[in-house]
Amino acid sequence: MKSILQQEVEVILARHFAECLAMPVFIVDPDGNLLFYNEPAEVILGQRFEETGEMPAEEWGTVFTPVDDEGNPLSLEQLPLMIALTQQKPAHRFMMIKGLNGVPRRIGVTAFPIIGQVDRFLGAVAIFWEESKKS
Repeated sequence: MKSILQQEVEVILARHFAECLAMPVFIVDPDGNLLFYNEPAEVILGQRFEETGEMPAEEWGTVFTPVDDEGNPLSLEQLPLMIALTQQKPAHRFMMIKGLNGVPRRIGVTAFPIIGQVDRFLGAVAIFWEESKKS
């Protein structure tokens, strides 16, 4: 994984933008490696980004134990962020996750690809929020 200084300017700007938002934000590179999540995301994910650091998709896609509303495990390919990565189009769904602190939460997730100048594919962003009821 590239250090923050080696990343494309659009990804660096996305990270700085995420740091200013009150909405939870999760940013990955084109290979699906977690690059950053902001402070509001730390509350839902149950651990500070400084403690988890960057991680590959195979890890973040399972460590939060994502399941659908019926309790069926979601594969990596079913997660909105991976759809945004693999198909380079926006995706949305509701799911249950278990934070790294063991707290289960129902979240809504909307993910979209980061397309830079000259149509360079640079990764994807997920914005999510905690839901209290089915929508």
